[in-house]
Amino acid sequence: MPKRGPLPRRLVLASASPRRRDLLEAAGFEVIVSPADVEEIAGGLAPRELVITNAEMKARKLAATIFGDVVLGADTVVVLDGEILGKPRDLDHASEMLHRLSGRTHEVLTGVCMLRGGKVEQCSFVESTRVSFRPLDAAVITEYLREINPLDKAGSYAAQEDRGRLIERIEGSMDNVIGLPVDRVIMALETHFSEPPAG
Repeated sequence: MPKRGPLPRRLVLASASPRRRDLLEAAGFEVIVSPADVEEIAGGLAPRELVITNAEMKARKLAATIFGDVVLGADTVVVLDGEILGKPRDLDHASEMLHRLSGRTHEVLTGVCMLRGGKVEQCSFVESTRVSFRPLDAAVITEYLREINPLDKAGSYAAQEDRGRLIERIEGSMDNVIGLPVDRVIMALETHFSEPPAG
């Protein structure tokens, strides 16, 4: 089996998400943030199909303008009883989402697409994590929404800022709930994007 060369250490992130950037930088990557100008699909597809379609649209749009670097597109949704809960329209909608998630277990899905600018090969996958919420009353939800900005967060909550207030249990990748399953990203980079060693 041939030896693999080093991983790419620079990634172009086709997303404005500060959480994804922070996760990648914490893993040692140099991250170039370059949000792709695409209109995300919000419905009409099964949840797994939707997140992978949005991730691929972002990555392909950006990779068409870049040569050599690995481009990463991602999309995260919360799924409850088969229904996609995306980003809330406003604070009332955010409160409604948290009431629905209270005391229940939901699924967080992140679709990831990576490809090297100027080439057609790509790697796409979906990561799933199950998240169980504590029972939440109206006062807890109101106070929580005062403390965070839910409007840019799928499901109206921020796992990295939770400190046990909403989340009772997580089965799977915590990084995925925050916005990007970094371990899976690194595995995919090793498999598909590491260069053969020189010589």
